[in-house]
Amino acid sequence: MAVPNYTYLKLKMPGPNGVITVESTYEHAYDYDVECVEYAKPLMEAETLLLNLDRLGSEAPDSKRHAGTFKPMEAIKLISIDPTCSDDRVLRISATLDIK
Repeated sequence: MAVPNYTYLKLKMPGPNGVITVESTYEHAYDYDVECVEYAKPLMEAETLLLNLDRLGSEAPDSKRHAGTFKPMEAIKLISIDPTCSDDRVLRISATLDIK
């Protein structure tokens, strides 16, 4: 039931003993307007960050897909690490590597 008048910076509403009038000054209104704008900037940045986060979340790879899907080469050469030693330590390299 309140009626604001922004031109005169007054708010009128019915009260128990008649009309209640709340008044302000232009300086006071300006200060609150500046404060509101300063408060709105971080809110807009936070909203932009949330939108970007949602977008990045939808672009993320499927977490159920196993990252270790490495398949070994079919043609592999086994090269002994130390030919003078009798242990079975070998190095596996691709048989299709270029000499270059």
